[in-house]
Amino acid sequence: MTRYDLLTNENIERLKNRRNILFLCAVGMMAVVLSGCSVQQRIKRADKKFAIGEYYTAADIYKQCYGRLSAKKDRQLKGYVAYRQGECYRILNNPRAANAYQSALRCKYHLQDSTIFLHAGQVLQYQGKYKDAAKSYELYLEKHPDNYVAKAGKYACGKIDEWKKEGSRYKISEAKQFNQRHTSNFAPMFIGDKSDALMFTSNRQEKPKGGKKTLKRPSNVTGQQLFQLYQTRKDAAGEWVEIELAEGLYDSPEKEQENDSTGGKQAGNAEIGVCSFTRDGRGMYFTYSKPINGKDLGAKIYYSERASGEWSEPQEVKLFADSSITVGHPALSPSGDTLYFVSDAPNGIGGKDIWMAEKDNNEWVNVQNLGSGINTSANEMYPYVHADGTLYFASNGHPGYGGLDIFKATIDSTFTDSIVWVLYNMGAPFNGTGDDFGITFAGNSQDGYFSSNRGEKKGYDKIYAFRLPEMEFFAEGVVTDEEGNPLSDAKLRIVGSDGTNNRVNARRDGSYKIKIKRDVKYVMLATARGHLNAKEQWNTFDLKDSKTYTMNFMLNPISRPVKMENIFYEFGKWEVTKASEGELEQLVKLLNDNPNITIELSAHTDLVGNDQFNLDLSQKRAQSCCDYLIKKGIEKERLTPVGYGKTKPVIADKALNKRYSWIPVEQALDETFILSLPADKQEICNQINRRTEFKVLKTTYKLY
Repeated sequence: MTRYDLLTNENIERLKNRRNILFLCAVGMMAVVLSGCSVQQRIKRADKKFAIGEYYTAADIYKQCYGRLSAKKDRQLKGYVAYRQGECYRILNNPRAANAYQSALRCKYHLQDSTIFLHAGQVLQYQGKYKDAAKSYELYLEKHPDNYVAKAGKYACGKIDEWKKEGSRYKISEAKQFNQRHTSNFAPMFIGDKSDALMFTSNRQEKPKGGKKTLKRPSNVTGQQLFQLYQTRKDAAGEWVEIELAEGLYDSPEKEQENDSTGGKQAGNAEIGVCSFTRDGRGMYFTYSKPINGKDLGAKIYYSERASGEWSEPQEVKLFADSSITVGHPALSPSGDTLYFVSDAPNGIGGKDIWMAEKDNNEWVNVQNLGSGINTSANEMYPYVHADGTLYFASNGHPGYGGLDIFKATIDSTFTDSIVWVLYNMGAPFNGTGDDFGITFAGNSQDGYFSSNRGEKKGYDKIYAFRLPEMEFFAEGVVTDEEGNPLSDAKLRIVGSDGTNNRVNARRDGSYKIKIKRDVKYVMLATARGHLNAKEQWNTFDLKDSKTYTMNFMLNPISRPVKMENIFYEFGKWEVTKASEGELEQLVKLLNDNPNITIELSAHTDLVGNDQFNLDLSQKRAQSCCDYLIKKGIEKERLTPVGYGKTKPVIADKALNKRYSWIPVEQALDETFILSLPADKQEICNQINRRTEFKVLKTTYKLY
């Protein structure tokens, strides 16, 4: 082979390699183009799913597309896909919504649509991340300073710590008898006003009689099993009995078809839920949603009547002339002449609004939006009308804890020319992070059920029971003597401004407990044989919760002196100090409680000092105390001041012996005993002897 031949062969190989490279490049470019077309088509399909409300399916498609888009070349489209994914998750209460929004923000999606800040704030508030939510709301308000929902959200995030400290009389607990694991159960509703039957919405799987559970195809909207209505009743013992499907509303299993609203196939099972009843429980309005021939026609409200234990063939309730308008969540007023419902009909405030219609014979007329006093640009749903006429509903647009909160609304009666609503967030324990909604009350009471997905990582709804305990008020305490011993023969008399005049005997241990009422002014007098009376006054005005007033009575004896604690004088002086006024005020009260007694008020010194000086000093101290009492309105004739100096040392009793075991019972703390003690114990005895006492002289002052 010549050199020429070698070069020629090399050129040939080079040309072959070049053709291969060009072919591979062409194939690669074609794959990229086809891939791009595929992603675009899938995004369009996801958009279609999103538009008809199949958020679960749309979210899955958006998620697949997001990973196939370049952060550099397709940043704008990637941001859009992430935002739409976040929107699906937000609507489905999926916690991944916050991460999807963050991905969209990294792609600068907010430059296309600042609404992402509003929705991100709502998601963060729903998750209880209030500081981050407030920042997101602030960013949205920079461009939309008048947006009510953003302002309400920011306000709520700043008030949440204060709201959490507010108490409530309501008590809640999970209604486990209605809930089933890994399913959603919500919107409970009493069947009629007897409160002995209940219906609620659930996506649990039923086991047909004699068969197995049949798993139906999950909803394209939520990814969960379809929702249906279940009913239950109380038995003779007041317990809820077996839960079963509402009879008569559902097709038999052999009629069930595959349910795909966009697949062009024949529609299958309908979703039925969120109901309301006439007062007699015979008529039911409920939400009904069933795609027909592959077309999602939205939710409708239907009406059915019960006969022989089953519900009749449902009939659609006509509310709008345009049959394409979605309506749901019916709530019938107690009178039965007003129907509240939810719709995103044109000319609303925004989002899902609460509307109302009035009944005229068998037609619903005067359909109208409840206005901005109730509705916001966010969602107001699940209306309910209490027997007393109060409107309850759920909203994520008014100031709240995050997600849907339960509100109650009343009409301000001071406005006669217009309807002005007064809203009140039900607060904890009804509301918290997550969604709280679908409340119902048992008749005219303040007890009932509501639904919430609080604490549920996968967003399952549960039914909770609530009750408002009756407010109870009591006065209780113990009646003792001055040494703390119970007075078992004590009697108590209670007089109230409402006409109450009752007498109660203390128990063996000196205790008592008396039921009292709210908004009453009371006076209670405690008495016992051989003891002075004691009296207490109080009122039960403006109470917002149950309360027990604890009032212990210590009755002083009539037959022996009573030492007054906390009476102080400066060394060698007799003026009553400021620190003594509290004890003297107690003596003023005792004298007023016992207007027929006279007393001797005596002062005593220790053994230190001149006898005459001690006598004079103690007399002046006793007089000083009496002067204070006279200034407080005690008649001079009822007081006898006496100074004993050191002439009447204390005689130890059991109480003093218990406190100082080295002082024998009945031992006089005289000079002989004190001087026999060590210096530290001498000072203790001197302190005990330095005292002010009173004793009863007469119990018939001005009695005859």
